[in-house]
Amino acid sequence: MSLKVLNPNAEVLNKSHALHMNINAAKGLQDVLKSNLGPKGTIKMLVGGAGDIKLTKDGNTLLKEMQIQSPTAIMIARTAVAQDETSGDGTTSTVIFIGELMKQSERYIDEGMHPRVLVDGFEIAKRATLQFLEKFKTPVVMGDEPDKEILKMVARTALRTKLYESLADQLTDIVVNAVLCIRKPEDPIDLFMVEIMHMRHKFDVDTRLVEGLVLDHGSRHPNMKRRAENCYILTCNVSLEYEKSEVNAGFFYSSAE
Repeated sequence: MSLKVLNPNAEVLNKSHALHMNINAAKGLQDVLKSNLGPKGTIKMLVGGAGDIKLTKDGNTLLKEMQIQSPTAIMIARTAVAQDETSGDGTTSTVIFIGELMKQSERYIDEGMHPRVLVDGFEIAKRATLQFLEKFKTPVVMGDEPDKEILKMVARTALRTKLYESLADQLTDIVVNAVLCIRKPEDPIDLFMVEIMHMRHKFDVDTRLVEGLVLDHGSRHPNMKRRAENCYILTCNVSLEYEKSEVNAGFFYSSAE
């Protein structure tokens, strides 16, 4: 035990213990998140160090906020977060899927199967799954126009796992219309073109989609008109701002005109 000579406090596990420790980490993470899955999932309460409280059943938020110690569990959490960054949903499903694979693996390992054989099996299953998905997938864009009903189904499925049903259904139309509004047939969708504005004096059911431009500049003078119809819009790639001069100077408007 040369390791013990170097560090007497080191924990030494034999190979089966190390394997079971990794499997238990996956199962532990699965146990935390499995009650979150789907529209009937329960909400978790997270309490921060400063006493701040966060209520959520979004797997991505939970995995980012939770204090995870085990290196294996951290790796699984990172996998799930990467899934969220790629597709925007499916974090809880990813964790539960990994936990279930580990549960099945444990049965075979206890019967004496070598882990390497299991890994090869996973690879074969992955290839078969990808082949199946290629045949099974449904195209969203039929001809030139996307199928709005399929898009609504996808959005509704994702939203109902994060919000209560009536609000999720209301947001489904908003989300689909917002994305179709900025869609260009050839280019990838740039979600930065959708501006989300928080109205703190309103309720969640007051959420609505405004199809227009968001100008975050405000008016230059308090007497300027708040509303203009059938107006001309100039778009230019130069700034119309007064640049700040090095000498201390100020500009004052005498009128809105």
